[in-house]
Amino acid sequence: MMIKNKIVLGTWAWGDNNSYFGNSYDENHFRLVYEAAISKNLTFFDTATAYGSGRSEEILGNLIANTPRSELTISTKFTPQMAPKTDNPVQTMLDESLKRLKTDYIGYYWIHNDADVEKWTHDLLPVLKEGKIKHVGVSNHTLSEIKRVQEILAEEGFKLAAVQNHLSLLDRSSETAGILDYCKENNLEFFAYMVLEQGALTGKYNVNNPFPAGSVRAQFYNDKLPELTDLVIKLEEIGKNYDLSAAQTAMTWALSKGTFPIIGVTKVNPVEDAAQVAATRLTKSEIQELEDVAEKINVNTTGSWEPDMDK
Repeated sequence: MMIKNKIVLGTWAWGDNNSYFGNSYDENHFRLVYEAAISKNLTFFDTATAYGSGRSEEILGNLIANTPRSELTISTKFTPQMAPKTDNPVQTMLDESLKRLKTDYIGYYWIHNDADVEKWTHDLLPVLKEGKIKHVGVSNHTLSEIKRVQEILAEEGFKLAAVQNHLSLLDRSSETAGILDYCKENNLEFFAYMVLEQGALTGKYNVNNPFPAGSVRAQFYNDKLPELTDLVIKLEEIGKNYDLSAAQTAMTWALSKGTFPIIGVTKVNPVEDAAQVAATRLTKSEIQELEDVAEKINVNTTGSWEPDMDK
């Protein structure tokens, strides 16, 4: 599969129907975002059945309808907690995703979390044999769980292709647990989500301009914004070396760690920002400066859905 660059556009906030992100954008709004992405050669989109209870997939499916499928990479997920009561829930959920996305195959299909590694990895096997999935990955799995998934897949002649976990300057648990190094050593791609901490590392939100009241983001991040000030300032400072904003520097940090950063986009400007950083990398000393400041402020942004990566 030809991947033009390592920037992945995330659609978690597309079809936001539970006020998690605090937006109410419709499909026409996202059409502009999608068209901007395609014009910038950003053709890798990450979604999930769980995002907006299928609405994100539906919006993306409508938008990609007029783009040659071979030019796109689509990533979506099986979420165990949403498993339907059918003979093969993985098959059912995949078929429903294919229908909403208006496609006959998925580039990357993920087991969304580690609810039951043995059950869901085994249940994925018959689906893989159909050939509708080009690459299989796991999200929110620990290192020991990743290795177990590899063993189960290998028994039937399949290979794990990728891992998708939270990774940002504020949450490096996948790195400290050895997952990042393991992926590099075993030819697994690492996809980093929440690189911008849902906007907290962009400089857009601060004590004078907090997250939208009533949103889950506001509940989780607003009380942390004062502590993040020094890190945002350092991101801006290092970004000036490359004519980048704080947000772009945070993206570049993730690229410089050898990952595929997933950048959540709801407007055109973040798409243009992502395109600008695609070929940029930070120096080792710049990476260290950022990580030193992040460690000093010691803000915990691990989500309630994430496993303990050290187990």
